[in-house]
Amino acid sequence: MSPRRPCRPQGVNDAHEIHEAVVAERRGQVALYSSLDERQWSAPSLCAGWTVHQLLAHTTMPFRYSLPRVVLEVVRARGDFDRMADRRARADAARLAPAVLLESLRAHVDHPWAPPGGGPLGALSHDVIHGLDAAVALGREQHVSRERVVAVLAGLGPKHLASFGTDLDGVALEATDADWTRGAGAPVRGRAQDLLLAVCGRPVPAGRLEGAGAARFAPGHIAR
Repeated sequence: MSPRRPCRPQGVNDAHEIHEAVVAERRGQVALYSSLDERQWSAPSLCAGWTVHQLLAHTTMPFRYSLPRVVLEVVRARGDFDRMADRRARADAARLAPAVLLESLRAHVDHPWAPPGGGPLGALSHDVIHGLDAAVALGREQHVSRERVVAVLAGLGPKHLASFGTDLDGVALEATDADWTRGAGAPVRGRAQDLLLAVCGRPVPAGRLEGAGAARFAPGHIAR
């Protein structure tokens, strides 16, 4: 099989449409988080070491922190963004109740934030991946949009894969619920969202990936 260049799905083709997808993703997360009880807020997410509460603290950090504050926190973390993100997620969740963080998300569903150099697709990737971190861990995947997941998969380049510690050489990813493939080699088949989890180093629920290359995707380093 020769490598195929992944394409963005119809309906998620330009900056405006990608931003609309970001808004839809955040609204879906508002609905998800609004339905949680106290026990579920304390449940582990798929983002290693974080509870669902801490995950939402991280997701809403761009709305609550100015750029100078982010730069200061990175300096305090000796230039390590992942260390900074981990510290702030834990500290913010310790001082801010879930209801406060949820209100921040609700108030900023249309916020134009994007990660530095990432643009609208970077914002969509951030929100979709962390949305899966919560929804899959809680068994509450009904808000997940296949179209948004495929848009994120299609936009992952070498830089993103390196940040996740992912090596796709020698494997062929194939979504079973969407027209999306990537790479050549040992097949790895599964739903688009499960392939995205695997690519991002998240633990995929048992039985969701199949093919000769599936065993390769044991959870590894998780970049924030």
